Amino acid sequence: MKEEVVVLVAGTFDIIHESHINMLRNAKNLGDKLIVMLSTDEFNTQKGKIAYQDYETRKFVLEAIHYVDVVVPENSWDDKELYIDMFDINIFAMGDDWRGKFDDLKMIFPKLKVMYFPRGKTSSQKIKQDISKLEKED
Repeated sequence: MKEEVVVLVAGTFDIIHESHINMLRNAKNLGDKLIVMLSTDEFNTQKGKIAYQDYETRKFVLEAIHYVDVVVPENSWDDKELYIDMFDINIFAMGDDWRGKFDDLKMIFPKLKVMYFPRGKTSSQKIKQDISKLEKED
């Protein structure tokens, strides 16, 4: 019997857009189960990041996307190791703006494959900037 391939992605996923959907679709296509580790509001504050939507809203939207099997909270940088071990993750994937930042996970989990997906043309930050410009024009 073939072993189930479990993929983990992590992020804030604020204001879901086409680049998020592409990443989630591509990650799901790598395996049988996709787990999304979603940064909590508190963790975003620690990272100096401000999300437009609160954690519960972002979680609700992610859970409605058919590529996503499970959403778990990311409370700290160490949670990556926790969930990789807990869910026996085969592949950890992030956007390529994080390229190389998580390669050390392969030293802790030698069978883990770490992948970086190309960023799309859309980002939550760009959407927020565009909305801010529109509000200023009114």
